[in-house]
Amino acid sequence: MVRALALLLAQLAAAPIVSETVATGDRGAIDLATFECRDIDRSTVLQRVCYDRARHDLVVATSGGYARYCGVAAETVDRLLGAPSMGQFFNRHIRREAAGGRYDCSA
Repeated sequence: MVRALALLLAQLAAAPIVSETVATGDRGAIDLATFECRDIDRSTVLQRVCYDRARHDLVVATSGGYARYCGVAAETVDRLLGAPSMGQFFNRHIRREAAGGRYDCSA
């Protein structure tokens, strides 16, 4: 048993570290290496929220797909994560249709 555990740990230590990349449909692939990601289990709208504080980029998983929003202030993300209804907050303040293109990425 100890031998098997030691072998497993050695394999994990030797495994290359690969950053995660997600596809965002028409906005292309995004490397999440600089993002802090959280899996969301208290929302029926959002499944995952990833945020890059330095670049103010937000990536969210909704309905099984990812979308990127640029220029989102850290305070807005903090309010999203602390909202009683994350889905309602997202739909009213961040989603492209509600924000009038405010967080569109020019890429």
